[in-house]
Amino acid sequence: MSDSKEMKRSLTLIPVVLFGFSFMALATVFSTYGIAAEISHGMVPGSYLLALIVILFTAYSYGQMAKVIPSAGSAYAYTQKSINSYAGFLVGWSILMDYLFIPMVNYLLFSIFFSAAFPAVPAYVWVLGLLLIVTVINVLGVKMATKTNALLTIFSLLFIAIFIGLSIREITGGAGTGTLWSFESFYNTNEPFSFIVAGAALLCFSFLGFDSATTFAEETVQPEKNIPRAVYIIMFTGGILFIAVSYFAHNVWPSYDTFTNADAAASEIITFVGGKTFVTFFLAVYGLTAFGSAMSSQASASRVLYAMGRDGQLPKKFFGALHKKYNTPVNNILLISGFSLLALVLSLTLVASFINFGAFLAFTCVNLSVISYYFIKNKQRSFKGAVLYLIIPLIGSILDIWLLVNLDIHSKVLGGIWFTLGFVYLLFLTKGLRKSPPEMNLSGEHI
Repeated sequence: MSDSKEMKRSLTLIPVVLFGFSFMALATVFSTYGIAAEISHGMVPGSYLLALIVILFTAYSYGQMAKVIPSAGSAYAYTQKSINSYAGFLVGWSILMDYLFIPMVNYLLFSIFFSAAFPAVPAYVWVLGLLLIVTVINVLGVKMATKTNALLTIFSLLFIAIFIGLSIREITGGAGTGTLWSFESFYNTNEPFSFIVAGAALLCFSFLGFDSATTFAEETVQPEKNIPRAVYIIMFTGGILFIAVSYFAHNVWPSYDTFTNADAAASEIITFVGGKTFVTFFLAVYGLTAFGSAMSSQASASRVLYAMGRDGQLPKKFFGALHKKYNTPVNNILLISGFSLLALVLSLTLVASFINFGAFLAFTCVNLSVISYYFIKNKQRSFKGAVLYLIIPLIGSILDIWLLVNLDIHSKVLGGIWFTLGFVYLLFLTKGLRKSPPEMNLSGEHI
């Protein structure tokens, strides 16, 4: 292992976008559809559209910060450089909760689906098998992961295209609404707008993962251009696909209150349009999606740990080291894999409760970083500057805080405990805040 090597810039725009698609898990639109339909009273496309608008404010801020701070630390680095090192450390600590637990969620979902399909095989076999494959691919480097992401994305897009095609066939044949141009799913005048808002609060979580592209900034060619582009492509493409799938799903099956089981509503719709064979295809695609999301989230988390270790905010010899041959943060990858073994004993509900607290806290600070860096420090205070670097990120911050305070009690309690542990460690690291945590400049040298 080496602690003096730097990551190689080998990624272009398309591979970075593929990492984001894998992390976001495009097929997640199916797994959440039934619950979202109940919450929104059938207006899932309208909720997705509102969620896309809300998250775009934060995506904009990520793009602005990636232009000036092309660091693997993502939200942690943006906050550290723009606000202060204390806030940066706490953001890095908080976002780790998101990154560390997302791979575990995918291992759990993978085992749930395949244990149901093959009950004779113990659930732990699926967890360990997927974890081993994901770890090996990430150790070998981003080029190997890029090829895998491309394959997984193609399968997901193929399934979505076939689903939409089969849905159109059923609708034009008289099923569901019987028309391709029914827009009550975006806004039904007979239902309060509050149902769309409630659905959007849930479906914002479908977009988590767009920010993972920024963690590959130090391995990307021309990151100041390609990273913002990747963020926008991931967000808009994901949003359009989510809206399209939910739109045709609604038109095929407009009665949201007639599902046998809301959790399995997608399976009912898929069976209706394509039969049992298509359901089997869906299970295969969803399994691959869980694999891709686990792989991308593990890779992203390892790079955040690497950035914090290289900065000295975590033990540098371990966290800030790169493998001599593969040039990847192998120690961090293996640590995350070991942490993910908790999937063998923890429940999906408990693990899911950890995820969103850290994400929305980090999103809020990224928006505030734009204000601090551009509007306050660089004094871009013209009318245009005020709109771009004050009003837009301020709206993003308010929306993120709104989502944060509306999380369920488990998320807030567990997130609060994790944040408190991080603050205690920060006090130890800085001797009671009497000195600043170690920082790094943009060239990677200590300052």
